[in-house]
Amino acid sequence: MDISVVVPLFNEEESLPELHAWITRVMNEHGFSFEVVYVDDGSNDGSWKWIEEKAREDEHARGVRFRRNYGKSAALHTAFEEVRGDVVITMDADLQDSPDEIPELYRMVVEGGYDLVSGWKKKRYDPISKTLPSKLYNFTASKVTGIKLHDFNCGLKAYRSKVVKSIEVYGEMHRYIPYIAKQAGFTQIGEKVVQHRARKYGKTKFGLSRFIYGYLDLMSIYFISRFGKRPMHLFGTMGTFMFVIGFLASLWLGGYKLYCVANGIHAAKVTESPYFYLALSFMLMGTQLFLAGFLGELISRSASERNVYLIETKTDIEGKES
Repeated sequence: MDISVVVPLFNEEESLPELHAWITRVMNEHGFSFEVVYVDDGSNDGSWKWIEEKAREDEHARGVRFRRNYGKSAALHTAFEEVRGDVVITMDADLQDSPDEIPELYRMVVEGGYDLVSGWKKKRYDPISKTLPSKLYNFTASKVTGIKLHDFNCGLKAYRSKVVKSIEVYGEMHRYIPYIAKQAGFTQIGEKVVQHRARKYGKTKFGLSRFIYGYLDLMSIYFISRFGKRPMHLFGTMGTFMFVIGFLASLWLGGYKLYCVANGIHAAKVTESPYFYLALSFMLMGTQLFLAGFLGELISRSASERNVYLIETKTDIEGKES
């Protein structure tokens, strides 16, 4: 199979018929063999009913439904386990991503040698309350991750199949799939300017809080990628540094007190000096950080499996519910 199109969705009943018809038309025009995997992230409208009906009548349509809303990362992770295409295209269900971009994205992966191609919505039809924070967020993400992308949060992306089968997306880390892929050894990451369309139906499911969560997730993934398998390297280094500073300060205070006693010089008690408590605090914090490193090492080696999601139903290849 040439292409698997992954569409995570939440309450997008109105846009699904138009989106599927659009995808089908583009695929047939270019002669691609394809499938469309819809992941219903706990919708409470008629989205799943439409997916069931479409899966029964169209061999290219498949569906997975969550019992409740887990989020976009969970939907993508589950879909990545299901896809069978050589190239995987992800896109949003709100018709703001254009399926007309799929052939060029496919060509960039197959012929251009890219492992991953990310869309860049250079011209956006969003209010300034979204575009301005987005620019700041993308600038920061690019600097921290070292990946020169203008739009980390664009839902329209293309991947080699081996990329999505090799990475793990959890929490709210879908924004940083390019960085996750890079950490997994897939370094050929490209970018393509894509068309961005105004939302036609419904309203956005994301508020300004996503930018706050985006920065928190950026710090989390940066820490996990660098120290997730070796927390002692971070906590142990910091703990040792702080303990040594506190210990040397204590030695200096004790040595100065002995010098004063030996030479008949009046000096206040060591415990009356504020530097004593600073030194003691540094030693205690250093010890705690060192112990945190040990605990982190134990946890990282015995961590339970992530990404266990309760799937209520899903359609099989023939469109039958299973």
